[in-house]
Amino acid sequence: MKRYVLADCNNFFVSCERVFNPRLVGKPVVVLSSNDGCVIARSNEAKKLGVPMGAPAFQCKEMFAQYKVIVLSSNFALYSDMSSRVMHVLAEAAQEIEVYSVDEAFLTFPEALAAPDAAYYTEYARTIKHDVYKKVGLPISLGMGPTKTLAKIANYLAKKRGEFGGVFDITDHPEFDAILKSIPVGEVWGIGRRYAKLLQRFGIETVYQLTQCKDDWLRKQMSIIGLKTVMELRGIPCLDLQDQDSQNKSITVSRSFGKSISDLQQLQEAVTCYMSSAAAKLRKQQSVAKMITVFMVSSVRGESYRTYHTTTCMLEIPTAYTPDLLAAAFHCLEKLFKKGTVYKKAGVILQDFYDADCIQTTVVRETPQLEKQAAIMQTLDTINNLLGKNTIFFASAGTERVWQAKTEKKSPAYTTSWHELLTIKI
Repeated sequence: MKRYVLADCNNFFVSCERVFNPRLVGKPVVVLSSNDGCVIARSNEAKKLGVPMGAPAFQCKEMFAQYKVIVLSSNFALYSDMSSRVMHVLAEAAQEIEVYSVDEAFLTFPEALAAPDAAYYTEYARTIKHDVYKKVGLPISLGMGPTKTLAKIANYLAKKRGEFGGVFDITDHPEFDAILKSIPVGEVWGIGRRYAKLLQRFGIETVYQLTQCKDDWLRKQMSIIGLKTVMELRGIPCLDLQDQDSQNKSITVSRSFGKSISDLQQLQEAVTCYMSSAAAKLRKQQSVAKMITVFMVSSVRGESYRTYHTTTCMLEIPTAYTPDLLAAAFHCLEKLFKKGTVYKKAGVILQDFYDADCIQTTVVRETPQLEKQAAIMQTLDTINNLLGKNTIFFASAGTERVWQAKTEKKSPAYTTSWHELLTIKI
């Protein structure tokens, strides 16, 4: 029987920090969201203390001080790089792989893996777990099942039950029904809070009870997607691994400001940084964009509610050339900007993508000019990839950037910047 495997890094953001700062091991640690706003990652020690996920940091100050919780700003450059390293190790051990999120991936075992019995798959999974820890330094858990949804369930158990040692195979398990009876329905991948509450109103509390529901009822209450989820829980595959060559259909980059701003130049600095990042992602997937959206969030002084401002423009020719994208973004920004308004956040969205090799040329944009622009961007990307993000940046991004999000407790970019490499004193 084909096995789907879900590999999931344990407490990913915290674990990344611990690789380069072993003094964090065994201590309660939390990582905050952009602008040091909310708790987005917790060590097991912090979870045991009752630190809520998503809680605003300012509301937890007393708890942090009382229990000596170590608080860190998010370091997404580090987390992204560590994620790439984990996925590389997983890809080497897999037949197929679907990177589901920054810390999760579905995979299948190589077809050449002729397992004499089911226990062999568990041992192979333990080898993968060991390799990831040895090569990257991160702990992971692996769950296996005949469907992706059951692999998720198995991963949940691999993390929750210490006797499994971080690896669990639910395929053909002799206590399959008993396992499903022990898991709350809200833990099922794809159910969500709304459906969990709906099911509980009908007396459906466990995963096993959900699998016993009639198909017609499921289709009526949870749509065809909900029915497919239950079919997967019954061991019938409905979801295959997605092709990793598929491209993003849109790219969004946005941040809340570290301090509110009302100056157009500072807004242009922020939009320059966001658009530069979005354009680099666009080029990485070898696409060009025709639609640009700029949005901002404002608030009236003394009021708690916020207002969203957005505008979109269409380019005559799709492009990934940052100066052209910036020119369009600035045009949108000038249309949105209102003097005296206080802005809390801004962002850019790129949409309507085309293959970079299929750009339509015009009299204004001849092929040599397009090739020159592509060469310039390739040089910029290469330097920034080698020497660190923003080694080269556009002047309109400014240098002071007083609007940048707060990162008062951010760790160094150990793996992506030559200037912040880990140093060891002997």
